[in-house]
Amino acid sequence: MRTVTRSDRAGRPPVTPSAAAFTPRTLAFLRALERNNRREWFHARKDRYEAEVRAPMVALVERLAADFADFAPDLIANPRTSMYRPYRDTRFAANKAPLKTNVAAVFPHRLLPKHEGAGFYVEIAPRHVWFGGGMYMPSSAQLYQVREHIAAGHKRLSRIVGSAAFKRAFGTLGGEQLQRTPRGFPAGHPAAGFLKYKQFLAGCERPAEFATSPGFYRALVAAFRTLAPLVAFLNEPLVAGLKSGALGSAWTDVEQ
Repeated sequence: MRTVTRSDRAGRPPVTPSAAAFTPRTLAFLRALERNNRREWFHARKDRYEAEVRAPMVALVERLAADFADFAPDLIANPRTSMYRPYRDTRFAANKAPLKTNVAAVFPHRLLPKHEGAGFYVEIAPRHVWFGGGMYMPSSAQLYQVREHIAAGHKRLSRIVGSAAFKRAFGTLGGEQLQRTPRGFPAGHPAAGFLKYKQFLAGCERPAEFATSPGFYRALVAAFRTLAPLVAFLNEPLVAGLKSGALGSAWTDVEQ
């Protein structure tokens, strides 16, 4: 008798690991690209990039899509939305190298702007792998909404980032902070420590070789699962504001 999986019970096809996975060849290509960051070099080896770098990330994103249904159903995981193109925008950059030397994916809320709401992120680079997430670049209006939410629910936020699981996985909440409590909130507010944050980030960094190890996917999912309550907390006021019309229109799926 065939074993019934959780995916079967939920009406989804069972997910099996893809044959495509990050390997030492992935890291070798990224390191070679770092030394030869030229379009002509990359174009001559585009087939290697597709097979050794892009295909494993596509497989990872597609596998995460099934697992997100259990603990982060509001986040998007599909290659078109999640993955970044390899070309850098150098129009206003001092560094004119045309190509990114990492492969990365972001997993945003399906209703919020891709780089404004909270979500997950994973990056494989020549010498490190980083995975985690949070809220990296909220607009001023969104940051105000989040701070209002924190002021009202700081005890819940404190429980999330103070949990044993969060501390084991990430240590402490990170991100750029103000020197003083932001305008509109008293300096003695019980949430003053959280209100100073301009970003809300948590993540793990490992040597690049970790991405090629058998335990990588398991560790990635465990980290995202631990981070999910923080991401949900940060997105709550933004989704509410969007539905009320306070924060404009919903995000549309545009590859970046």
